[in-house]
Amino acid sequence: MEPSNLALFWAGAIALSIIVYVILDGFDLGVGVLFGTTNEDTKRVQMMNAVAPFWDGNETWLVIIGASLFAAFPVVYAVFLSAFYLPVLLLLFGLIFRGVAFEFRNRAGSMRWFWDRGLFLGSVVVAFVQGAAIGAMMRGIPVVNGQYAGDAFGWLHPFSVLTGIGLVLGYALLGAGWLVLKSEGTLRTWAYARIPWLVAGVFIVLGLAFFVSVTVDAGAIAQSNLRDRHWGLVFPLLAAAALVGVVVSARAKRDDLPFPLTVLFFLASYVTLGVMFWPYMVPYSITVANAAAPDASLGFIFYGGVIVLPVIFLYSTGVYYIFRGKDRKGYG
Repeated sequence: MEPSNLALFWAGAIALSIIVYVILDGFDLGVGVLFGTTNEDTKRVQMMNAVAPFWDGNETWLVIIGASLFAAFPVVYAVFLSAFYLPVLLLLFGLIFRGVAFEFRNRAGSMRWFWDRGLFLGSVVVAFVQGAAIGAMMRGIPVVNGQYAGDAFGWLHPFSVLTGIGLVLGYALLGAGWLVLKSEGTLRTWAYARIPWLVAGVFIVLGLAFFVSVTVDAGAIAQSNLRDRHWGLVFPLLAAAALVGVVVSARAKRDDLPFPLTVLFFLASYVTLGVMFWPYMVPYSITVANAAAPDASLGFIFYGGVIVLPVIFLYSTGVYYIFRGKDRKGYG
């Protein structure tokens, strides 16, 4: 059964929204992770200023993903919530606590330490559960009669734990690249010094994840379509090359390269997942065609989508254009 054009449109819109969210919210989550690795209040204030105009707007794309799934692919929405009930709760708690901490820390006085730790821990938790969910999807989600057939901790495996740690490090690398791009002085130097270590950490975790996927947790990636699509191997190779480029550009002190090269790493990794999963929306149980709502429903929400999605895109683009360049005077 082939998906309709409307189903393909909404699958594409959701796929695009996911990668936009990962990149945009990824760098400010990464800054939040790095925030907890220094005790210098001056650096912490500069970090918050570097993401202040962007962080809340970045999360708009997460709302788009959830709303689009609910309307266009209700079966996928139901299965995902059932499979990742605990991770979704942790994600929401982390985002809420992180947002409150962002606003409260400057007015907290003696309780600033509490909100500082909340900002750091909220960022780590959000990044980890997103990465763990990706790892669980790579292993495959059991579905029977259109319903999730696993238990509440079915997402928690050695492979998914490693992918969770990997995404924390990957987001931190995005955050370091963003700080290099937007800051000057001691914070820029500080961020540069952490880039090689973060790249090494990502490589180590990826290597461990691959080892686990062929030994301890042999269910991981065994069902993927990558085995039959050897041409798709070019994308993980591109991802590895992008990471090497991040280190080279950091050593050359090229402020404009570490962040876009890290974005290229995420894009190549994301396309690799697409090669592995397609045509499944719930790997490896429910395809795009089987999950789509009736065409009448997809057509109804299509008219809203072609208005709302461009408006949000233009709004996001406008914010990044207005606050382009180095953070010399402070955005906070």
